[in-house]
Amino acid sequence: MEMTIGANIKRLRTAKNITQEQLSVAMNVTCAAVSKWERGETYPDITLLQPLAYFFGVTLDELMGYNQEKIQAEIDEVIALYRQHWNDKKGREIIVKAYRDYPNDYWIMNYYMWNISGGSADNDSAVLIAHKDEFLAICEKILEGCTEESLRLDAWNMCAKILHAEGKTDEALEIYKTKFTNWYTTSGQKTEQLFAKDTSEYYFHVQKNMYELVDFAADKLGRTVFFDPSLSMKEKTVRALKYGDLMVNAFDETGESFFLMLARSFLGRMENDLCYRGGTDEQVIAVMDKNLYVTKKTEDLRTKNEALKRAFDSYGEATSANFFKFNLDYRANAKSGRRAELLKNPDYKAVLEKYK
Repeated sequence: MEMTIGANIKRLRTAKNITQEQLSVAMNVTCAAVSKWERGETYPDITLLQPLAYFFGVTLDELMGYNQEKIQAEIDEVIALYRQHWNDKKGREIIVKAYRDYPNDYWIMNYYMWNISGGSADNDSAVLIAHKDEFLAICEKILEGCTEESLRLDAWNMCAKILHAEGKTDEALEIYKTKFTNWYTTSGQKTEQLFAKDTSEYYFHVQKNMYELVDFAADKLGRTVFFDPSLSMKEKTVRALKYGDLMVNAFDETGESFFLMLARSFLGRMENDLCYRGGTDEQVIAVMDKNLYVTKKTEDLRTKNEALKRAFDSYGEATSANFFKFNLDYRANAKSGRRAELLKNPDYKAVLEKYK
């Protein structure tokens, strides 16, 4: 956030049709001091701000160039840019600068804290301990002043992670037990229970909850397969393809979107872990092909099934608008990391071309 007080003093002085010397006399400072203010080389002493505002007949906010709407627009813009690059080096640079420029914005505090800590999972305990005081100060600010529940929960989550990093795992688990909801008191479950069971509204929310839960559960299934220490990378890939085929066959036989959603989430998790955790190009390509196939079929069904369509609401507007296109573009337009390296493989590119 750029300080524009010098430019404002010059503008206000010119509008009042007085010289730098006349302003310096009124403020009991040297003419050189006024000149430096207007060139942006120095700022007026804090004790002079109110007299300057009174002299020019403006508020302190106007004098200092503070415009809440303009600043919020700047914050919204930098957050949007960060979300495009959150997972690369540029994202780190964006959020570190944003935290320096807008240190009291709760969303920027939150993004900064989780970027530095390495994300929501697999956090390095050494990093958490190194930034303990900084992170806890951010958490305290959020918990004391922020009313956005998702940010407050993120703050509690960070407190728990720091406790775990310090070896106080029981205290960390107590935070999760007391500050976070269980499966049966989620918003989805309570929304479903709002309606009588013989109504169309109830049926809609039951379906939507089913799709959201299978999306979540299938992700966990993918993790149980990939992180099974008894399986080699090849065996994990074989199992991913086999399970995927079984799920697709179940959909083909029943027409029930549940099985397609199951396949999409499971294969998405397996492809991602193979890509970033040691899978070969061939293994990633094989699972990606099947994943894109079921993702496209799911997207096609979303146009006919409102509950299935709405089950993607939590993914964000850009992603949920067309989940298949988002996934295809994400792979085809990668600029760095493993995905960018895979684009050099003609077989990988051929699979992407097949679904364009």
